[in-house]
Amino acid sequence: MCLILVAWRQHPQYPLVVAANRDELHARPAQRAGFWQDHPEILAGRDLEAKGTWLGVSRSGRFAAVTNYRGGRDPHAAESRGTLVSKFLLSDLAPGKYPSSLNPASYSGFNLLVADRDDLWWLSNRDGGSRRLDPGSYALGNLLLDTPEVMGIKQRFAGTPAAVEPLFSLLAEAKIVAPGYGTRCASVLLADNDGRLQFAERPFDPAGADGRTVRYEFRRPG
Repeated sequence: MCLILVAWRQHPQYPLVVAANRDELHARPAQRAGFWQDHPEILAGRDLEAKGTWLGVSRSGRFAAVTNYRGGRDPHAAESRGTLVSKFLLSDLAPGKYPSSLNPASYSGFNLLVADRDDLWWLSNRDGGSRRLDPGSYALGNLLLDTPEVMGIKQRFAGTPAAVEPLFSLLAEAKIVAPGYGTRCASVLLADNDGRLQFAERPFDPAGADGRTVRYEFRRPG
């Protein structure tokens, strides 16, 4: 399963901490995390089939991530779920306004997290609406938010230091290694009180071996 762990306003230094695994077919082409040439304000990996992304951040400090809902594939869906992330990162809509700009029926089953420096929202087209999330820790897999399958690692996340390597070690516990489908990469995002953002992505091959970790650090304006 894909996994997104989020700590929102739980750490004295980092209002937003994100740790995530992307699980996908190994044959599906993707680009490593970086600033996009056509949209240089987006820092994210990129799905090269549909041109969207699973998780990213903007130079202005906006964050978004999506997971597929298990068994929620709709062959008639008009849009790729990865565009839910890129559209938010490119927009100036507040997180609470963004869900109303979408037609959830245009997508296969999804869970979406969107945030700016003020608010964090969750939206699923399998749960009938969107919800502003209070300060706290959250875990999202391929069902709804904080379902039993993710509660164990959510509890361990709460006790993990807000630092890149400890969070990568935590994500490694949930790594899927299989020939056709598995964990393609792990990502960590730390956004601090002074507007500095740290982003790191570590890829894995089909045998589960680590690739070269890429790291970015920048400061949002204002």
